Amino acid sequence: MVLQKDKLDGIHRSAILLMCLGEEVAAKVMREMSDEEIFRITRAMAEIDHIPEDVKTAVLTDFELSAESQAGMVIKGQEFAKKIITSTGDEERVKSLMKQFITGTESRPLETIAKMQPTMVAGLLEREHPQTVALVLSTQTPQHSSAIISHLPEEMQADVIYRIATIDSVSPGVIDRIEDALHREIGVVVGTQDQRQMGGIPKVVEILDNMTDSLDAEILDNLEEVDPDMVEEIRKQMFTFDDLVNVDGRSLQMILREVNNDSLTLALKTASEELKEKIFANMSARAADMIRDDLEALGPVRLSEVEAMQQTIVKIAMKLEEEGKLVLGKGGGDELV
Repeated sequence: MVLQKDKLDGIHRSAILLMCLGEEVAAKVMREMSDEEIFRITRAMAEIDHIPEDVKTAVLTDFELSAESQAGMVIKGQEFAKKIITSTGDEERVKSLMKQFITGTESRPLETIAKMQPTMVAGLLEREHPQTVALVLSTQTPQHSSAIISHLPEEMQADVIYRIATIDSVSPGVIDRIEDALHREIGVVVGTQDQRQMGGIPKVVEILDNMTDSLDAEILDNLEEVDPDMVEEIRKQMFTFDDLVNVDGRSLQMILREVNNDSLTLALKTASEELKEKIFANMSARAADMIRDDLEALGPVRLSEVEAMQQTIVKIAMKLEEEGKLVLGKGGGDELV
């Protein structure tokens, strides 16, 4: 970015001032700022590679700071901004700010939507075609998208999820047209995007993982009537057989009661030692010894058969969760209270 002293906005002036002051002073100043202010200023820093002397002098003068006349400063803006962010507070805040910074420097489309309340976005989008809604939500974080979908009309939710799952890549022209249309309503203005991956099943899995009140199960039930194969793939990615290692003991015992020993033995053929021991620890010693013996005696088996049995057990687990009898989730495993 070429800096001209008569064409600087307030954000870039602030960014230049902090960069001139150095990392330590800049970090102290930023501790007093809001996350939004830090986000905007560090994005401006990332655009700067060189600060001409006349620009530096003008900025310092405007802020009534005295400084010796120095040559321009050659700075790696992104590295400087990242160092500043890491000095702004506790670990969780740093992670949040760094994620916003990285996303922001990639010029994420439909940025204004990301800052609006989910209810407001849902109210705006419910009048749009479901394909447009899917394209818009595919540009947002999974947390924001799931909150928005939860406020859409019930008859629209599964359709939007289906369309997000079938999105491959989106050309800049499509995003530009959507942005132009939304700009006329809410003033969305963002930069153009290269063609890029926007949706797909992984995006849907992330969105559904952030749903609350069993809404994900309702959406999948409705979607299953349209595309059962897609729902099968989504469910595989939402919770896998390997994720059983994170399930609490009480819930795991409940799942195991629904599975006979022969089926469990087949499913454990490719399981990790950690998962095997977790399962053995949640059944009787006699049953565990029997399955260990059966595993040793089990000859070559088709991988597809093992995976099919693992998926059958996953379906049992998910059904029990839908019935409210246990709680699943990657990284979960909390005891029910």
